[in-house]
Amino acid sequence: MARYYSAVREAYSRGEEIGAYVDADSGMIVAQVLTDQHTDDPSQVGPLLAQIDEEIGKVTADGAYDGAPTYQTIAQQGDEIEVVIPPRRTAVPSTERNPESQRDRHLDMINTQGRLAWKTATGYGQRALVETTMGRYKTLIGPRLRARGSEAQKTEAAIGVAVLNRMQAAGRPHSVRYKRQPA
Repeated sequence: MARYYSAVREAYSRGEEIGAYVDADSGMIVAQVLTDQHTDDPSQVGPLLAQIDEEIGKVTADGAYDGAPTYQTIAQQGDEIEVVIPPRRTAVPSTERNPESQRDRHLDMINTQGRLAWKTATGYGQRALVETTMGRYKTLIGPRLRARGSEAQKTEAAIGVAVLNRMQAAGRPHSVRYKRQPA
């Protein structure tokens, strides 16, 4: 079964940023990378997707990821992956006019039905759950990294992700349907 992932980046007080892919169903962080503030979001799509072993069905990200490099990187992982990234308000259709272009289909839908209808139709609102996961990270793990060196900060971020995932797994109920036997 294909899983749905959302990308998010959170900034820290000294300019570090953690980029993460969160499983939309479980709320678990499945991939993470720590970068400096000068690293652009789209350049981290490939390294994040490379960390995911399961089949990817859908990738959702904010408008900072909008652009051909992001769509091309995701397409390299599989042509069947649905990409949900809101085009910038100033976005124009591609010059190639490829009818299969997901981005152009999104632009057409936004232009004909409106941005709110697009968000509803594509399930873009699920991204709020990802933002909640990163808010939980900063609340429970802390709003800043304590380590000074780059490698130590990467290790600290990875440990924080592991701790948060373990807390998420322990605190999330696993429901099983139970059929009562007649007495």
